[in-house]
Amino acid sequence: MKITNAEFITSAADKKQFIKTDKPVIAVCGKSNVGKSSFINMLANRKKLAKVSKDPGRTRLVNYFDFGSFILADLPGYGFARVSKTEKLKWARLLDDFFSEKEAIAHVFSLADIRHDPTADDRQMVEYLYYHLVPFTVVATKADKLSKAQQDKSLTNIAAVYKCGKGDIIATSAETRQGLDSVLSRIERILRLGEEDA
Repeated sequence: MKITNAEFITSAADKKQFIKTDKPVIAVCGKSNVGKSSFINMLANRKKLAKVSKDPGRTRLVNYFDFGSFILADLPGYGFARVSKTEKLKWARLLDDFFSEKEAIAHVFSLADIRHDPTADDRQMVEYLYYHLVPFTVVATKADKLSKAQQDKSLTNIAAVYKCGKGDIIATSAETRQGLDSVLSRIERILRLGEEDA
Protein backbone atom coordinates (compact mmCIF):
# COMPACT_ATOMS: atom_id res chain seq x y z
CA MET A 1 0.00 0.00 0.00
CA LYS A 2 1.25 3.47 -0.86
CA ILE A 3 -0.20 6.73 0.47
CA THR A 4 0.47 9.49 -2.01
CA ASN A 5 -1.86 12.33 -1.17
CA ALA A 6 -3.09 12.93 2.37
CA GLU A 7 -4.91 16.17 3.16
CA PHE A 8 -6.28 17.84 6.31
CA ILE A 9 -10.09 18.06 6.17
CA THR A 10 -11.41 19.70 9.34
CA SER A 11 -11.35 19.78 13.16
CA ALA A 12 -14.31 18.89 15.36
CA ALA A 13 -14.82 20.37 18.83
CA ASP A 14 -17.98 18.35 19.58
CA LYS A 15 -20.10 15.52 18.15
CA LYS A 16 -22.19 17.86 16.01
CA GLN A 17 -19.02 18.56 14.02
CA PHE A 18 -17.97 14.90 13.54
CA ILE A 19 -17.82 14.18 9.83
CA LYS A 20 -20.05 11.63 8.13
CA THR A 21 -18.29 9.65 5.42
CA ASP A 22 -18.67 6.48 3.37
CA LYS A 23 -14.93 5.86 3.66
CA PRO A 24 -13.56 3.68 6.49
CA VAL A 25 -12.46 5.76 9.50
CA ILE A 26 -9.22 4.81 11.26
CA ALA A 27 -8.55 6.65 14.53
CA VAL A 28 -5.24 7.38 16.23
CA CYS A 29 -5.23 7.78 20.01
CA GLY A 30 -2.59 8.07 22.71
CA LYS A 31 -1.47 10.14 25.63
CA SER A 32 -0.16 13.65 25.17
CA ASN A 33 3.32 13.76 23.67
CA VAL A 34 3.34 10.07 22.63
CA GLY A 35 4.12 11.08 19.04
CA LYS A 36 0.70 10.99 17.35
CA SER A 37 1.45 13.86 14.96
CA SER A 38 4.84 12.38 14.02
CA PHE A 39 3.17 8.99 13.44
CA ILE A 40 0.53 10.57 11.17
CA ASN A 41 3.18 12.51 9.23
CA MET A 42 5.18 9.30 8.76
CA LEU A 43 2.08 7.54 7.37
CA ALA A 44 1.35 10.45 5.05
CA ASN A 45 5.00 10.75 3.99
CA ARG A 46 4.73 14.46 4.75
CA LYS A 47 6.59 16.49 7.34
CA LYS A 48 3.91 18.95 8.37
CA LEU A 49 0.49 17.44 7.67
CA ALA A 50 -0.21 17.09 11.41
CA LYS A 51 1.28 19.84 13.53
CA VAL A 52 3.98 18.53 15.87
CA SER A 53 4.22 20.43 19.13
CA LYS A 54 6.77 20.36 21.90
CA ASP A 55 3.94 21.28 24.27
CA PRO A 56 1.94 18.22 25.31
CA GLY A 57 -1.84 18.49 25.25
CA ARG A 58 -2.03 20.56 22.08
CA THR A 59 -4.55 18.41 20.25
CA ARG A 60 -7.84 19.34 21.89
CA LEU A 61 -10.04 18.54 18.93
CA VAL A 62 -10.70 15.57 16.69
CA ASN A 63 -8.65 16.35 13.57
CA TYR A 64 -9.72 14.62 10.35
CA PHE A 65 -7.42 13.82 7.42
CA ASP A 66 -8.32 12.35 4.04
CA PHE A 67 -5.86 9.57 3.19
CA GLY A 68 -7.55 8.64 -0.08
CA SER A 69 -8.87 5.16 0.65
CA PHE A 70 -9.70 6.01 4.28
CA ILE A 71 -10.25 8.89 6.69
CA LEU A 72 -7.83 9.25 9.59
CA ALA A 73 -9.16 10.77 12.83
CA ASP A 74 -6.53 12.16 15.20
CA LEU A 75 -8.05 12.11 18.71
CA PRO A 76 -7.18 14.49 21.56
CA GLY A 77 -4.20 13.34 23.65
CA TYR A 78 -5.15 12.22 27.13
CA GLY A 79 -3.35 12.18 30.47
CA PHE A 80 -1.68 15.59 30.39
CA ALA A 81 -1.35 16.88 33.95
CA ARG A 82 -1.10 20.61 33.33
CA VAL A 83 -4.68 21.24 32.22
CA SER A 84 -7.74 22.06 34.29
CA LYS A 85 -10.25 19.42 35.42
CA THR A 86 -12.85 21.10 33.22
CA GLU A 87 -10.57 20.75 30.20
CA LYS A 88 -9.90 17.08 31.02
CA LEU A 89 -13.64 16.40 31.31
CA LYS A 90 -14.22 18.13 27.99
CA TRP A 91 -11.61 15.89 26.31
CA ALA A 92 -13.09 12.78 27.98
CA ARG A 93 -16.57 13.70 26.74
CA LEU A 94 -15.27 14.27 23.22
CA LEU A 95 -13.61 10.81 23.21
CA ASP A 96 -16.78 9.22 24.64
CA ASP A 97 -18.91 10.84 21.96
CA PHE A 98 -16.48 9.74 19.26
CA PHE A 99 -16.48 6.10 20.37
CA SER A 100 -20.24 6.03 20.92
CA GLU A 101 -20.51 5.80 17.13
CA LYS A 102 -18.23 2.77 17.06
CA GLU A 103 -19.96 1.25 14.02
CA ALA A 104 -18.43 4.11 12.04
CA ILE A 105 -14.88 3.28 13.24
CA ALA A 106 -13.02 0.68 11.20
CA HIS A 107 -9.97 0.48 13.48
CA VAL A 108 -7.97 2.33 16.14
CA PHE A 109 -4.20 2.66 16.41
CA SER A 110 -3.52 3.02 20.13
CA LEU A 111 -0.08 4.60 20.61
CA ALA A 112 2.22 3.94 23.57
CA ASP A 113 5.77 5.22 24.19
CA ILE A 114 8.05 2.17 23.89
CA ARG A 115 10.45 3.63 26.49
CA HIS A 116 7.95 3.43 29.36
CA ASP A 117 5.45 0.98 30.78
CA PRO A 118 1.88 1.92 29.80
CA THR A 119 0.39 4.52 32.16
CA ALA A 120 -2.92 4.13 34.01
CA ASP A 121 -4.48 6.33 31.28
CA ASP A 122 -3.04 4.07 28.55
CA ARG A 123 -4.44 0.98 30.27
CA GLN A 124 -7.83 2.65 30.69
CA MET A 125 -7.91 3.52 26.98
CA VAL A 126 -7.10 -0.04 25.90
CA GLU A 127 -9.60 -1.51 28.40
CA TYR A 128 -12.20 0.86 26.95
CA LEU A 129 -11.48 -0.43 23.42
CA TYR A 130 -11.67 -4.05 24.61
CA TYR A 131 -14.91 -3.41 26.48
CA HIS A 132 -16.60 -1.70 23.54
CA LEU A 133 -15.27 -4.31 21.07
CA VAL A 134 -13.53 -1.66 18.98
CA PRO A 135 -10.83 -3.35 16.84
CA PHE A 136 -7.41 -1.85 17.57
CA THR A 137 -3.67 -2.27 17.12
CA VAL A 138 -1.09 -1.16 19.69
CA VAL A 139 1.70 0.94 18.17
CA ALA A 140 4.85 1.47 20.25
CA THR A 141 6.38 4.81 19.22
CA LYS A 142 9.91 6.25 19.51
CA ALA A 143 11.59 2.87 18.90
CA ASP A 144 14.77 4.58 17.64
CA LYS A 145 15.47 5.62 21.25
CA LEU A 146 16.09 1.98 22.27
CA SER A 147 18.41 -0.81 21.12
CA LYS A 148 16.85 -3.90 19.49
CA ALA A 149 17.24 -5.87 22.76
CA GLN A 150 15.62 -3.05 24.78
CA GLN A 151 12.78 -2.83 22.24
CA ASP A 152 12.16 -6.56 22.58
CA LYS A 153 12.04 -6.34 26.38
CA SER A 154 9.75 -3.32 26.28
CA LEU A 155 7.35 -4.97 23.81
CA THR A 156 7.14 -7.99 26.13
CA ASN A 157 6.20 -5.65 29.02
CA ILE A 158 3.59 -3.76 26.98
CA ALA A 159 2.05 -7.04 25.75
CA ALA A 160 1.81 -8.31 29.34
CA VAL A 161 0.10 -5.11 30.53
CA TYR A 162 -2.35 -5.06 27.61
CA LYS A 163 -2.93 -8.84 27.64
CA CYS A 164 -2.13 -9.20 23.95
CA GLY A 165 0.49 -11.01 21.90
CA LYS A 166 3.87 -9.32 21.47
CA GLY A 167 3.52 -9.92 17.73
CA ASP A 168 0.33 -7.81 17.77
CA ILE A 169 2.30 -4.69 18.74
CA ILE A 170 4.05 -2.68 16.02
CA ALA A 171 7.23 -0.86 17.08
CA THR A 172 7.61 2.36 15.08
CA SER A 173 9.93 5.32 14.73
CA ALA A 174 9.03 8.48 12.86
CA GLU A 175 12.77 9.26 12.73
CA THR A 176 13.91 6.05 11.02
CA ARG A 177 10.51 5.00 9.57
CA GLN A 178 10.83 1.68 11.40
CA GLY A 179 7.50 -0.18 11.39
CA LEU A 180 5.97 1.89 8.58
CA ASP A 181 5.59 -1.10 6.23
CA SER A 182 3.93 -3.12 9.00
CA VAL A 183 1.46 -0.31 9.73
CA LEU A 184 0.64 0.09 6.02
CA SER A 185 0.12 -3.69 5.71
CA ARG A 186 -2.21 -3.57 8.71
CA ILE A 187 -4.19 -0.72 7.12
CA GLU A 188 -4.40 -2.68 3.87
CA ARG A 189 -5.86 -5.64 5.78
CA ILE A 190 -8.33 -3.40 7.66
CA LEU A 191 -9.60 -1.92 4.38
CA ARG A 192 -9.86 -5.36 2.78
CA LEU A 193 -11.91 -6.66 5.74
CA GLY A 194 -14.15 -3.61 5.43
CA GLU A 195 -14.80 -4.37 1.78
CA GLU A 196 -15.64 -8.00 2.59
CA ASP A 197 -18.10 -6.93 5.28
CA ALA A 198 -19.75 -4.32 3.05
